[in-house]
This record gives sequence, C-alpha cells and structure tokens, in this order.
Amino acid sequence: MEKNSKIYVAGHRGMVGSAIVRELKRQGYNNIITRTHKELDLINQQAVDDFFAAEKPDYVFLAAAKVGGIEANQSALADFMYDNMMLEMNVIHAAWKNGVKKLEFLGSSCIYPRMAPQPMPESCLLTSELEKTNEAYALAKISGLKYCEFLNRQYGTDYISVMPTNLYGPNDNYHPTHSHVLPALIRRFHEAKEAGLEEVTCWGDGTPLREFLYVDDLANLCVFLMNNYSGNETVNAGTGKELTIKELTELVAKTVGYNGTILWNTEMPNGTPRKLLDVSKAKALGWTYKTELPEGVKLAYEDFLSNPMRAER
Repeated sequence: MEKNSKIYVAGHRGMVGSAIVRELKRQGYNNIITRTHKELDLINQQAVDDFFAAEKPDYVFLAAAKVGGIEANQSALADFMYDNMMLEMNVIHAAWKNGVKKLEFLGSSCIYPRMAPQPMPESCLLTSELEKTNEAYALAKISGLKYCEFLNRQYGTDYISVMPTNLYGPNDNYHPTHSHVLPALIRRFHEAKEAGLEEVTCWGDGTPLREFLYVDDLANLCVFLMNNYSGNETVNAGTGKELTIKELTELVAKTVGYNGTILWNTEMPNGTPRKLLDVSKAKALGWTYKTELPEGVKLAYEDFLSNPMRAER
C-alpha cells in the first residue's frame, strides 16, 4: 500500500476496526475511508454497491461483524448467521466488481473444529465438527474466507484472510450479556468492587484454556499482512500462549482490585475446551506480538474506566 492509497476500513467503530485505523494513521497512511452503520448499512447490498462504485477504494480491511459471547451466540443463532454472511458477501463482492487491489477479511478462531489439534494450524479448517455454541457465527466466517479464496482461484484477485484468537483492548464491548469473556470479567469485577460484593459467580468450572491477543497487536499484523502476504490459506493471529479461564479470572480480579471470593456455576457451559492457535506462519513471515497479557489487561481496564458509555454497550 502507498501512503496515499485509498483505504476503506469496514467496521471502524468496533474494537478491531478502530485499532486498524489507529495503526494505519500511526504508519502514515492518510487516505482512510470510513462509514458509520447509519451512513452505510453493509447488510443492504444496493447501498454497498453504490458506495464502492462511488468511492473506488484501492484496499479494504473487512473488520465489520455482528459479534458476541456464548450467551449472545446461543440466543440469536439465525441473526448471527444472516447478518454476518450478508455483510461480508456484500463487501467482498462489491470489492471484486469495483477492482479493489487487495482485500483483507477478518475472521475468528471459532472457525476451527471443536476438537482440533492443539495448537490449531490453519490447515485444520473444516476437518471435523464445529463448536455448537458459536456454530452460526463460525459458518458465516468460514463462508467469507472461502469466498475470498474462490475469487482468488477463479478471477486472480489478491484477497487474504486473518483469523485472530480472542481479542481485547481499547474500544471493547463491555455489555453485561453480549460481551466476550475478558471484557465481561472486567465489568463484573469492577461493579462487584464498587458495590462491595463479597463474592462473584462466573460461568462454567474455569478449566477451559484460552489465548488472548491485544487488539493493537492484531492491527499491526493486519497492516503487515496487507503489505507482505498473499495466499489462499488464512493466517492465524495470536500469541501462542494460553491460560485457564480460572487464571484469567484471577488476573482480572487482581488488576481491577477486587478482593472477594470467586465462585463457579458448573451448570453453565464452558464452551470449547481449548483454543490455542498455531502462530508459526505469522512468525515465519516476520511478525510477532508485543503486549503481554498482564500489561494488556491493565490497559484494557484503563480503557473501561475512561469509557463513559460502557454501561449502555
């Protein structure tokens, strides 16, 4: 990408999209196009077609998505599948029709099988059954990355995909029921501390293993790949390190300053037992993460405290 290339970031108000915009600006890219959902509904195919025909971006980062944790995914299966498939297909197809030089599709590690080999290599995609609690979202994301691959194979496009592990950091979603585990824990322990609660109950038994990547590190990788990678196979984005949900919970409680008792509701689902990404491909390309989890959680909590609208999200 040239510094003055016209770059469209879809989903720029979300955690990932906003981080990509920050990283592009940090690296001196000065022609970034964005649209809010009110300005451009990506589920509306005609609106997306009109936007691409008028703006003709050179490069596209597709970070827009309908996202949520286990509860949100389970309660709105159809919505998660329809909304994500429609918006990604509309954007990718319009990019192809309008001659976009390169597109980068942002997926999720939930695309990999529930019982995938650990750590999960990119090649394990579609080799066995998906995790049921986020199957709808995973199927939508698989469709997006496969459409990019098929356009490359049929039309010679240069569309790539990136599959991040669990993300956290500035501009995260702290909604009490629709957020992912790390921001949900930040909010829960903060509110418990403020209310003087003696105990906090968390879902499951705390044994699942999870990997977390600070979102600004992901954004750095996204720009790096746009400039340095082409290929049909996706690229995993992670740290290659994992910890149990129990360990994560204790780290968040310590960071927030909550000193009460942590209980576990074992009648609630754990989700996938383990989700560690094989990040050897990104390393071989010359990239590695920078932010360790304790520092990242501290930065995320500072962001939470500075976000006056967190209670409404």
